[in-house]
Amino acid sequence: MDILNLTAVRLSEKIKNNDLTAIEATEAVLKQIASCESTYHCYVTVEEEKAREQAKQVQKRIESGELTGPLAGVPVAIKDNICTKGMRTTCSSRILGNFVPTYTAGAAEALEKEGAVVLGKTNMDEFAMGSTTETSYYGVTRNPWNPEHVPGGSSGGSCAAVAAEECFYALGSDTGGSIRQPSAFCGVTGMKPTYGTVSRYGLIAYGSSLDQIGPVAKDVTDCAAILEILAVYDPRDSTSVKREDTDFTSALTNDVKGMRIGIPRDYLGEGLDLQVKASVELAAKALEEQGAIVEEFDLSLVEYAIPAYYVIASAEASSNLSRFDGVKYGYRTEEYQGLHNMYKKTRSEGFGQEVKRRIMLGSFVLSSGYYDAYYLKALRTKALIKQAFDRAFEKYDVILGPTAPSTAPKLGESLKDPLKMYLGDIYTVSVNLAGLPAISLPYGIDNQNLPIGVQIIGNSFQEKTVIRAGYTLEQTREWQMPDTRERGQNNG
Repeated sequence: MDILNLTAVRLSEKIKNNDLTAIEATEAVLKQIASCESTYHCYVTVEEEKAREQAKQVQKRIESGELTGPLAGVPVAIKDNICTKGMRTTCSSRILGNFVPTYTAGAAEALEKEGAVVLGKTNMDEFAMGSTTETSYYGVTRNPWNPEHVPGGSSGGSCAAVAAEECFYALGSDTGGSIRQPSAFCGVTGMKPTYGTVSRYGLIAYGSSLDQIGPVAKDVTDCAAILEILAVYDPRDSTSVKREDTDFTSALTNDVKGMRIGIPRDYLGEGLDLQVKASVELAAKALEEQGAIVEEFDLSLVEYAIPAYYVIASAEASSNLSRFDGVKYGYRTEEYQGLHNMYKKTRSEGFGQEVKRRIMLGSFVLSSGYYDAYYLKALRTKALIKQAFDRAFEKYDVILGPTAPSTAPKLGESLKDPLKMYLGDIYTVSVNLAGLPAISLPYGIDNQNLPIGVQIIGNSFQEKTVIRAGYTLEQTREWQMPDTRERGQNNG
């Protein structure tokens, strides 16, 4: 039995049945990290000794009957913008290169309480700003399907780590598609919950009204089990929602009979790769054969989603990132004259190009004379987009579409043209603007042998419907993920 091939839920079952231990699972995955990390660079920080010690403690608690949950003893990787007490958390930025939090984020806390073994922190686009994991100060992450291609972003390290079997599941954060798009590029399953479902306490903010932590895993079952643990009300987060309906694993049923599924015509038009379109059509046909009612409809306002998103996200980022100034924590420039010069030099040296670009854009749209013209207009557009989805969900249970316009581009291609990179988020940003839940799962491979992701979007707080549709679609999938280590050897 190859431990690394197991899903998170299956591994936990085997640990609880005494077929293997949390210690053995941790050793197996640390060995995989040691052999693959030089190729893929999924992590910024790996805490081997801490993980080993944690695995020993968790194993004792499992044997004593204290830990009985569906993920007890399973090693996890955490995105580097989610705080972990005593473990370096950098947001893949030079400015936080030496930052070690004194507290743990609500989401990571919930996992540890259930017996998760934390392996380390995964690489990401700096401050989650990017779609390729190429803007990290600590170097690029490579796609385990082909190391010449990007893994997507900003949660590219988390998704690549799951695909490369360098962890069993991971946490990511999704501001405009940052879990779903890299999940599609890396051939794994990623879910963005309804805004407010998972605590944002301890998540280093990019766009506070858009950010949401979610799971990245090998299949829909794992995502449902992880989300069940994460969906806990947290009074430390003012946006946290008290929910009663968090038994997400109960939705893992192969049944979509009578489910109404809409496909936006706007999602199938210009700019969509024909192979991706074919996969969406195949997914629609498969769901139809399972008894769902599938039809196309006009969603409208899709063309306004990208500009509205980047105005709002950049405005919030310019406000959130003002705290990184070299005074209390993080990087401080070595030579400076006076306070203002210290601010200026620290931020110039500490932030990367993409982060500076978005801070400048955000400061501009919030400035006097431009606030009404850009920021308020973007907020009004956000409200209209939410209304468009509300109308769609009066008629449909879920919306089906592509996760990204194409499969993973080659390294270096996207950074040449930032506007083209921004347009790559066309199918994902609306979900964040409207605060909706969505899942991306692999459904097909293109002629470059790269995975294609399809996305299922649900109405607010209707994760169970999304999971049921995703689980049913997953059962119709004809391919299995090839062995990642073979892929790395063939392509590396």
